[in-house]
Parts: sequence; C-alpha cells; structure tokens
Amino acid sequence: KSGGISTNIGIHLFDMLCWVFGKPKENFVHVNDHDRASGLLVFNRARVRWFLSINDEVLPKKIIEKGQRTYRSITIEGEELEFSGGFKDLHTRVYEGILNGNGYGLDDARQAIEIVHNIRNSDPVGLIGEYHPFAKKSNAIHPFLRKE
Repeated sequence: KSGGISTNIGIHLFDMLCWVFGKPKENFVHVNDHDRASGLLVFNRARVRWFLSINDEVLPKKIIEKGQRTYRSITIEGEELEFSGGFKDLHTRVYEGILNGNGYGLDDARQAIEIVHNIRNSDPVGLIGEYHPFAKKSNAIHPFLRKE
C-alpha cells in the first residue's frame, strides 16, 4: 500500500538523477519485488543501471564489514562516488524549508514521479540487457528469474 521500494526510497534517487542527467527517455525494469528493484534508465546525458534494496543480504562485503546498514553509490566513467552518509534528519530539514517558503512544486518532482509510476506499472523483463550487477545477488526474486 506504500507504493513499494521504488516509490519509498527510489523516488529520491530518481529525482537526483533527473536533476543531474536531464530528462528520462527510456525506462526498463529488470527486477521489481517486495525488497528490491532494478532497472535501466536512459537519460539525455547518461545510461543508468540502478538497484534498490531494503535487504541487507545484498550489501557489498566491504560495507557489511564496516557495520553499515545503508549503501549509496554511483559510478561515473569508472569512478565510484559513495554518498551513504549525510542523510540524518534530511526529511526534517526539507520540511523546515517548505514551511519557510523554500519548497519545490509538483512540476519539479514530476519526472521522478513518472519514473516510479512506470516502474510500478511495468512487467519486469528479467536479467537481460544492461542490468545492474547487484540484481544477480537475488535469490528471492520472481520465479522466472530464479536458478533452480
């Protein structure tokens, strides 16, 4: 009833991607399950293989060893930028900005909202094409993707 993982946590990623890479042109969904989703978004200035999960079993080993429960990373031209930290009280700060007249409107968020709408209403194509490598870590995804 919440809209799923792409709506709850993905909306923030997709919003940022739109601001950085421009208008989305194509949206392919590879995996869409209760605890993970993955796909390919083609923007004006980038092709983005994305992966979202609330299942800590798919975290990279180096993150688990640090005792982290979250991992946010983007790789651009072979260089990784991890941005897992700095999100404490983010919603509170945004709401304070809105109350002070510094919010964003629907038109600002429209592209990200359309992306998650399309993800929620797409049939996953499975692990074909340009899928995110973390999508392979799943053993609890749709039956047609499972290795028996």
